[in-house]
Amino acid sequence: MTEQRKTALLAGASGLVGAQLLKDLLEKQQYSQVKVLVRNPLSLEHPRMEQIVVDFDELGSSLQHFQVDDVYCTLGTTIKKAGTQEAFKKVDLDYPLALAKLAKQGGAQRFLMVTALGANPRSGNFYSRVKGEVEESVRDIGLPALHIFRPSLLLGDRKEFRLVEKLAIILSPLFKLVMRGRLRRYRPVHAAIVARAMAVKGSTLQEGVFIYESDQIAEIGG
Repeated sequence: MTEQRKTALLAGASGLVGAQLLKDLLEKQQYSQVKVLVRNPLSLEHPRMEQIVVDFDELGSSLQHFQVDDVYCTLGTTIKKAGTQEAFKKVDLDYPLALAKLAKQGGAQRFLMVTALGANPRSGNFYSRVKGEVEESVRDIGLPALHIFRPSLLLGDRKEFRLVEKLAIILSPLFKLVMRGRLRRYRPVHAAIVARAMAVKGSTLQEGVFIYESDQIAEIGG
């Protein structure tokens, strides 16, 4: 398969990073087709995009859609939005892990996923621990190439109001002045930059496991 005939699959296209990533993937001429797994159809239409309505609790029946080159996972929620830790873990661990297993079975060459800054399977913080657990579990699958993106606080136009993010936007110039050196990785990063970094790394051919901290993401996607 030539580079111009690559195909991709994206899960999480309705989210902050995923929506921007979908636009980036459709703009890149390297993909002849971009499949999008959705719970509900998106309003966006494109001649190279195929929307596939799925039940994420029954992903095992969707293996035929994973015969692609690259799989992008931008699924994620918050404990507040999910309602319980169990519901949060389903979206941020169970679903990405299921996607990675299907990507492996389908013969995908690259799996690119978003976790979070501070991801650590042995963390005392539930959120960071789950993010670390999903990284560890996906690594164990043995995909040819795994790209993990760990952004700091995500900035962007969300549907819901989040006070912390609004304050971060206002204070962003100050963060650039104060957060230097080793503190750079803690600077808030815009979702569009994360999406762009993922699209860039989807073009690479190296095999192995690659982890990008927030400051690296900013450099790649900036």
